[in-house]
Amino acid sequence: NKDGIPAIDDPTFIPVSQAAQFKPTEPVISLAINGDARAYPLAVLMWHEIANDTIGGVPVTVTFCPLCNASIVFDRRVDGQVLDFGTTGKLRRSDLVMYDRQTESWWQQFLGEAIVGQMIGTRLKMLPARVESFERFAKRHPKGKVLVPNNPNMRSYGANPYAGYDSLDRPWLYSGAMPKGIAPLARVVSVGTQA
Repeated sequence: NKDGIPAIDDPTFIPVSQAAQFKPTEPVISLAINGDARAYPLAVLMWHEIANDTIGGVPVTVTFCPLCNASIVFDRRVDGQVLDFGTTGKLRRSDLVMYDRQTESWWQQFLGEAIVGQMIGTRLKMLPARVESFERFAKRHPKGKVLVPNNPNMRSYGANPYAGYDSLDRPWLYSGAMPKGIAPLARVVSVGTQA
């Protein structure tokens, strides 16, 4: 159901120097814009999937789809308007479908493209980000900030609600061809550029 997985709209951060609760190998989505460096732990985004934020003056949405392991950051500005994103509660090709609260258009997370509504065909600008260990982020950005839950008791942060999903023979809600020579849910890293 819509917003059943609640987006983070008012993110809370702590300085790297005070983030002793994070293990060195904790995976985080890291992003630095205009000298502002932030880390978004997957342990938190696993339960929220979307964080609407402003980094270095740039409105961004940090997204993570736990089913396809896609970590993508977008600029939230479209034609001079800043959009706020939430979860539709729907999947398409086993990937998160977001919606923007301003037009109620639906967006495919993997492409950053509107697939339903008045924004259909519009693409969000992807921003360079990486998934790395907390330790690497901290070394590169000792004055950086780390996202923490606004309410640590809201979810079982650190637990995986999708345990066992990687061993399925077929992703949920996906009926296309399966890859040859690789397990259907194997982790794959893709490196490319966006025109």
